Amino acid sequence: MAVLLFKLRGVPDDEADDVRGLLTEHDIAFYETTSGSWGVSMPGIWLHDGSKLAEAKVLLDGYQQERARVARDEWTALRQKGEHKRLWQGIAAHPFRFVLMLILIAFMFYVTLSPFVHFG
Repeated sequence: MAVLLFKLRGVPDDEADDVRGLLTEHDIAFYETTSGSWGVSMPGIWLHDGSKLAEAKVLLDGYQQERARVARDEWTALRQKGEHKRLWQGIAAHPFRFVLMLILIAFMFYVTLSPFVHFG
């Protein structure tokens, strides 16, 4: 029976490619499902045979730990150089989006609290 191994929603393409390559390299049969035309289905990598699930999970855990270590090392190197992205740099890069988000947040607070508090 097929078993879901890896959900692909929100996963970068390079990570999904690495997982596919890892499974192919270790001769673990798999197939993929997409999110469909409407984007409501579960995109994922499924194993044909549930007996290989333990082996695949061990491989996937090792890969994810290595990927996390590499990302952490890259961030640490950028931080030591002073090149990592800060909050204010993000705001300065997109000031219109930042102001729009503040307005939307204020509106949501108003709509949520107006039945209980008179702002008048």
